[in-house]
Amino acid sequence: MMRGKLIVGLAAIGFLLALGTAYYWSLKQSPLPPAFTPASNPFEDGIYAEGIVESLQSSGSNVHIYPEVSGTISRIFVEEGQDVPAGAPLFTLENSIQNANTEYAKAQINATRVALKIAQSAYQKQKIAADIDPRAVSQEALDRARISVELAAANVEVSQKQYEMAVNLLSKYRINTIAAGKIISINTALGSYVSPQGVYDGYTKQNQPVMVLGASGDMMAVRCYVDEILLQRLPAPEQITAYLFIRGSSVRIPLSVVRFQPYISPKTQLSNQRTERVDVRVLPIIFSFKKPVEINIFPGQLVDVYIGKSPS
Repeated sequence: MMRGKLIVGLAAIGFLLALGTAYYWSLKQSPLPPAFTPASNPFEDGIYAEGIVESLQSSGSNVHIYPEVSGTISRIFVEEGQDVPAGAPLFTLENSIQNANTEYAKAQINATRVALKIAQSAYQKQKIAADIDPRAVSQEALDRARISVELAAANVEVSQKQYEMAVNLLSKYRINTIAAGKIISINTALGSYVSPQGVYDGYTKQNQPVMVLGASGDMMAVRCYVDEILLQRLPAPEQITAYLFIRGSSVRIPLSVVRFQPYISPKTQLSNQRTERVDVRVLPIIFSFKKPVEINIFPGQLVDVYIGKSPS
């Protein structure tokens, strides 16, 4: 009897739970409000393009810095965000072996110069003796002395070239800037090994530049990629009006055309590898803008760009 009542009670509880669940799922769930208002097209027939912020360069993009020789970082002279003049030192590599090779090459110059003086002195003595008495020195001995002088002079020239090469190679262990700019990325640390291929990043599993140098000042650039399907709708450069929209805000920044990069290339995906097999090809366009004081925007940031035609 008790068992039958228990079964009936459990059945009733299950029935009530089923009714509650059905009622809950029948309720309309209100969607969460968006974190920010998405950018809307400010033009009637505007073209959308995804862009990436860069420092403004007269040509190309940011300067990627690689050493010409391999070695271990022994000193770093700059910090990220620092403005540097042209010729400023960036970092040095451990150069004890190359420094010793340079000192050895310098010693070789001194040794070959001493050998040249000895050969010249011996030749002069034999030549004077031959001038006084031709029978005192044979012609063969005189020729050997002259050849010794020529060989010693050649050795001096070779050692001088070797020393110059050693000094030139030693200078490559200290990397300086070619142009003024701002250090926007340092991808190494003291004791790290770097090579002409850059430095290995354990996170991305790829090599990357040791440092990245951008342009100084308030002017920045955005490189946007226009889908090849939309190129026929693209206005002439002198008729373009464009705006940059910062994601996560309602900020709209007017853009000025800097140049078209007249080569349609495969679209770069998030991994930034040109080895990806993609069917979409895009035309890069570089715009410039002045960085607003009250807005945080940095090189490498993804933004939305709308391109339209200036009103006539």
